[in-house]
Amino acid sequence: MSLSKEVTLPPWGYALSGATGAILANTLVYPLDIIKTKLQVQKKFSLSDAENGVVKRDDDYYEGTFDAFLKIYRKRGIFALYDGLPGAILGVASTNFAYFYWYGFLRSSYQKKIPNMSITSELVIGAAAGALAQIFTIPVSVVTTRQQTSNDVSGLFQTGKEVVEEDGIAGLWRGLKASLVLVINPAITYGTYQRFRDLLFQHKAQLSVYDSFFLGALSKAMATIVTQPLIVSKVMLQSKPKPGDTRHSSFVEALVYLTKHEGIQGLFKGIGPQISKGILVQGLLFMFKDQIELLIVLLFRFVRASRKRVILVK
Repeated sequence: MSLSKEVTLPPWGYALSGATGAILANTLVYPLDIIKTKLQVQKKFSLSDAENGVVKRDDDYYEGTFDAFLKIYRKRGIFALYDGLPGAILGVASTNFAYFYWYGFLRSSYQKKIPNMSITSELVIGAAAGALAQIFTIPVSVVTTRQQTSNDVSGLFQTGKEVVEEDGIAGLWRGLKASLVLVINPAITYGTYQRFRDLLFQHKAQLSVYDSFFLGALSKAMATIVTQPLIVSKVMLQSKPKPGDTRHSSFVEALVYLTKHEGIQGLFKGIGPQISKGILVQGLLFMFKDQIELLIVLLFRFVRASRKRVILVK
């Protein structure tokens, strides 16, 4: 039996380890987040655009991940690859803290009644936790996306103020429906992680950092491929459209627009950096999270042992 199973962590323990792991992982791979966002919101240049006199600016149009990296770096320097980092870190910290808190709470409550969980139960609990987390944290996601897709370098609160001025307070929850549908992404990720962990490493007392990274990367890759069209439509909804671009009112409208103008491949644009970023972040997140959970468990055991010694002395 693993140390983490000898002591059951309270929901805040899972939340703290998940949020800390997310902060470390996302900071390390943040440039990929910038690149995948810019690729997902850019409009595909077509022959009709050329016929209508639309000029394709080479420095603002990206052919792929590496091309985007070079052009962003040459135009604005290395720090441009970290635009919106404070907001993004606040976003991943709050979202993951809320997610893992509710996931830990709902999962432990369920297991008290039904110890043996099915994969369906794992997915439902993951989806419910994701929905609760999104409702409270999506404003940070909206503001961060605006920062990443705008050439104007504005602070977190200034960007939030601009969103409210343009769309009202409801603008901070733009893309909520897509986000709620996208809770299937973490649900698939964490559900398959738990299932693969039980299947592949059931005899291991404690996962190594390599095991955690492998399971996290594998589960995130599966979830990203399934949900990529929704991820693209959500980014389109939350970004600030360039002059002449279509402003979409719903994620269904964005999906229809992409399919009509860019084909099926448009639904998966940016999937290269998206899946690379997802695999690295999720692999690192689980790697850090499991080690942090272990430290919290060891701290719990130390506190319990100290209390017992005090009682014996008395």
